[in-house]
Amino acid sequence: MFPFVSPLPSPADIFLFVLILCRIAGLFAALPVFGGRRLPTRIKIVTVMAITLVCLPILQLTPPPVPKDAFTIGLMVMREMLIGLTLALITQVIFAAVEFSGQVIGMQMGFSIANVIDPSMGNQTQIMSVMQTLLATLLFLSLNIHHTFIRAIVDSFSIIPLGGWHMSEALIKFLVQLTSDVFILGIRLAAPVMVTLLLTSVVLGVMARAFPQMNVFMVSFPLNIGLGFFVLGATLLLFFHVLELAFGQLHNQVEIIFRLMAKGG
Repeated sequence: MFPFVSPLPSPADIFLFVLILCRIAGLFAALPVFGGRRLPTRIKIVTVMAITLVCLPILQLTPPPVPKDAFTIGLMVMREMLIGLTLALITQVIFAAVEFSGQVIGMQMGFSIANVIDPSMGNQTQIMSVMQTLLATLLFLSLNIHHTFIRAIVDSFSIIPLGGWHMSEALIKFLVQLTSDVFILGIRLAAPVMVTLLLTSVVLGVMARAFPQMNVFMVSFPLNIGLGFFVLGATLLLFFHVLELAFGQLHNQVEIIFRLMAKGG
């Protein structure tokens, strides 16, 4: 039954709507593509409100009792937002690894000085990180990973009741282990360019010793850039394959997070 059929909803119905809205808003606040500054705030608000209005009659949740003090209300709202934020954290780990790989590649190619404004985050970052992030975003949308998270946040209401979020030691360990994979995934994504440019540096070092009159620095800059772009283009399918494997693990990670948040350990 849709609680807003009557012209004057009860305070319990309004409180139920706010809790559902906060959980969905927490997801969209940190979800890639939707959580950055690239998407206007008005579109985010309309999207979250629309999804909440669609989910409200489908979920058929019983309105919880409205707390009498503001502190308890704020605590329940914060718990609902943390559920969405924790769920979106696993995707941010992958995109952080992509950005890290772009920084490593850009540093080795000689793009350390050339920084640009990242429209998704609003800060300065290396140009290769922006390019890698855009490629990862295209794959994220083409695989419909955002649909998986929208479905997961709706299913979370049947797994984690309203106000049932728990922070446990097992959940903290899982999130710490998850964030430690940033460096592993980032090195895997940057490995082809790293190995190629490392071998190039070794060859240029040998040539500098054999031909002291050759200006190695003037040769290394265009050579590193050219080889870097060539290897990136040649291994683009490998880049997408590694990301596809990482995105494929999100479903199991979502189930683990739900189990840890619902049981508290």
